[in-house]
Amino acid sequence: MEQIIHNFSELTQHLVSRKERKCVAVACPNDESTPVAIARAVAEGFASAILVGCTEETKAAFAQCGDYVEFIDAADADEAAHKAVALVREGRADVLQKGLLTTDCLLRAVLSKETGILPKGHVLTHLACAHVPQLDRLLFMTDVAVIPYPTKEQREEQLRYMLNLCRLMGIDCPRVALINCSEQVNPKHFPVTVEYRELVEKATAGAFGACIVDGPLDLKTSLSPEALHKKGIPSPLEGRADGLIFPDIQAGNVFYKALTLFATNQTAAILQGAQAPVVLTSRADSADAKYLSLALACL
Repeated sequence: MEQIIHNFSELTQHLVSRKERKCVAVACPNDESTPVAIARAVAEGFASAILVGCTEETKAAFAQCGDYVEFIDAADADEAAHKAVALVREGRADVLQKGLLTTDCLLRAVLSKETGILPKGHVLTHLACAHVPQLDRLLFMTDVAVIPYPTKEQREEQLRYMLNLCRLMGIDCPRVALINCSEQVNPKHFPVTVEYRELVEKATAGAFGACIVDGPLDLKTSLSPEALHKKGIPSPLEGRADGLIFPDIQAGNVFYKALTLFATNQTAAILQGAQAPVVLTSRADSADAKYLSLALACL
């Protein structure tokens, strides 16, 4: 990609310009917002859909989508989840999306050792993206929803996933901050900061390709050049991180929900590590959030 994608509008424009449809398998798309998101992506030309476990009312909502939408019946949510996962496993779908069923139900199908789509040795983790008006770029973050306390190995995979997505967004040399409540390495109270320095050393040695990784840093010194300079902290990120890696799910989840609660920011989120991206938005999320998450997965 020649140009950096700075916001969600540019993301969808890029997808439309590719003139390529990714097929999304959706389990139980019977809520109010999922059909709206799917129909929009189909109408804009970057997705087709296989809808598993639809009600007759939901099927009627896709009457204008023609051959780009297919329906598969399912007796219940559990069967819908397994059939949707099977579509990905068999190569018939490029993306998996959650509809009106619980996260546990879908993840059981994704993680099944016999019929799931998590390759052996892969790490399933959550990667989110937000458009924050104060920034001139999209902000990526992990993990705010899946891994409670990432191990050193899991955190390294989180970094790899984040770097890959940033590069798909046109960022040749992504800048990633490893978040803590302070910038000091503290083995006694925050042993994660020792692991952070090891990860920084690997990145500096070129283990992850072109990127700039630094930490521990707090949120302000990661995203504000002014805060960084006032504290007198030297950092190659210069207060302009593209991505944030949180020490645990508690810190990440609080930050992510604060963004959406107090700042009405646009967000998108996917699961990485499986055979295909998984759109695992909440059943209560808006059609816009589900549409943008689908766009991120289709990228």
